[in-house]
Amino acid sequence: MSRVLTGIQSSGKPHLGNILGAILPAIELANAQSEPAYFFIADLHALTTVRNRDLLRENTYAVAASWIACGLDTERHVFFRQSEVPEVCELAWYLGCLTPYPMLANAHSFKEKSNNLAEVSAGLFTYPVLMAADILLYQAELVPVGKDQKQHLEITRDLAGAFNRTYGETFKLPEPVFKEEVMVLPGIDGRKMSKSYNNTIDPFAEPAALQKRIRQIVTDSTPLEAPKDPDKCTVFKLYSVVAPTEAVEELRRRYLEGGIGYGQAKQMLFEVLETRFARERERYRELMSDKGQLEVILRRGAEKAREVAAQTLRLVRERVGTGAVS
Repeated sequence: MSRVLTGIQSSGKPHLGNILGAILPAIELANAQSEPAYFFIADLHALTTVRNRDLLRENTYAVAASWIACGLDTERHVFFRQSEVPEVCELAWYLGCLTPYPMLANAHSFKEKSNNLAEVSAGLFTYPVLMAADILLYQAELVPVGKDQKQHLEITRDLAGAFNRTYGETFKLPEPVFKEEVMVLPGIDGRKMSKSYNNTIDPFAEPAALQKRIRQIVTDSTPLEAPKDPDKCTVFKLYSVVAPTEAVEELRRRYLEGGIGYGQAKQMLFEVLETRFARERERYRELMSDKGQLEVILRRGAEKAREVAAQTLRLVRERVGTGAVS
């Protein structure tokens, strides 16, 4: 079986799209392997956008609590904060010395902001190198990613290959794991659910706040008694990914026949979300109210991660010729 690695940015609290499209599938993949998977909270990466210390820490706790609440077994798997394994920064330097400028200039993370170079930091420009170090440091073999991250995995493989050719076989070449159908959920405004659009739904929110958010979902003006197209309705689309199959089919029938209003459909969506994530919501609240518990989990994970990181870095130093000669 293969070693799975997943990095999670601490740029904000995970939303419904993150949970259904990334967190739950990654946990399922990890549990299918015989050896522990590595899950890290990428707080160093988050520094390219988050400059507030308290916000960064709160986001880190929220991300950790979300993954644990969703079922990540931190006894079986290695769950840690990226910044607590400083070896990753040293490896990023070695890899950076083998990274050609055009490779980074063509990276999506840079090109998206290249029209305003005054806002591009060195951290953003070298983002793919640190990501490659995150993966190669733990000799990961399978990396769950979205299609938008495919290029970063290709860069990682290129850098691993360059290092191996220059200094001898050192790194395994990681393989990306893509879901055949990546779940992209609509937000309350109909666009892709994204923190940057402020259109997300938080299934761990208090019931009153969750209900209020769902009521804000944008719908058209079709009268209650008129038939409605379920495939063009954001409420139905969200309901279809969280409700049981038979309930989804029943709501589809009622949409097509008419006689149901969007307000009623929103109430149904609220009820299924409130019920489906009841256990996870309670666990999330418990963890966020006792952040000392989260610190213990993350530090324990970092200790395990550093054992593997140190082994890799000893080999890298020996290959490169840095560090003390044993």
